Amino acid sequence: MEEDKIKILLAEDDKNLGSVLTSYLNAKGFPTTLCVNGQEAFDKYKKDRFDFCIIDVMMPIKDGYTLTKEIRMIDSKIPILFLTAKSMQEDKVKGFELGADDYLTKPFSMEELLLRIRAIIRRTTEAKTPDPNRNFYEIGSFRFDYNRQILKTSEVEYKLTSKESELLKMLCDNMNDVLDRSVALKKIWQDDSYFNARSMDVYITKLRKFLKADPGIELINVHGVGFKLVVNP
Repeated sequence: MEEDKIKILLAEDDKNLGSVLTSYLNAKGFPTTLCVNGQEAFDKYKKDRFDFCIIDVMMPIKDGYTLTKEIRMIDSKIPILFLTAKSMQEDKVKGFELGADDYLTKPFSMEELLLRIRAIIRRTTEAKTPDPNRNFYEIGSFRFDYNRQILKTSEVEYKLTSKESELLKMLCDNMNDVLDRSVALKKIWQDDSYFNARSMDVYITKLRKFLKADPGIELINVHGVGFKLVVNP
């Protein structure tokens, strides 16, 4: 997907902000259509072709969460970036559970918005075929050596167990995307029984504890689906 062909649907009830964002994105080569409530945005989405959605969470008539859910029922792959004044962790989790690709908290700079849009485009258009022979991963400030089972930064180093390493490799291969719980269980534990699922939750908790040294990294539970390793740019 080439940038100059990407049409953006912007759902933002603040008309002043919406107009500024629309003008900026148009100037940067992203044709953008502004809608000032969730229902208007959904009606426009059904009529026209869009390649990217920027959705404010708090909107009248239909909020951003509801709009995202309805869009996802039509297209499960279209990139979605949330805009919100909220910064609570549970709001981020809900957004990712509904299928958001990223989350930008107001106030933000135009440059950051553009960087995040381009980062999402790269992530969603690149082929996501995991390399079984890949052994090194950069995770924010961390470096993960799969063969040696070591996760480290310049300040800390953790020796991982075999299952922790296998799980972290799968999360890295699906970075910024959802790793299906059942897929991970069948690959690492050979079956997705309740007991093994609880065991995996323990490993996820340990990995989250290790990774919290970098505030730009989030390991999120996507309820009923799996896990998402999010590395913010």
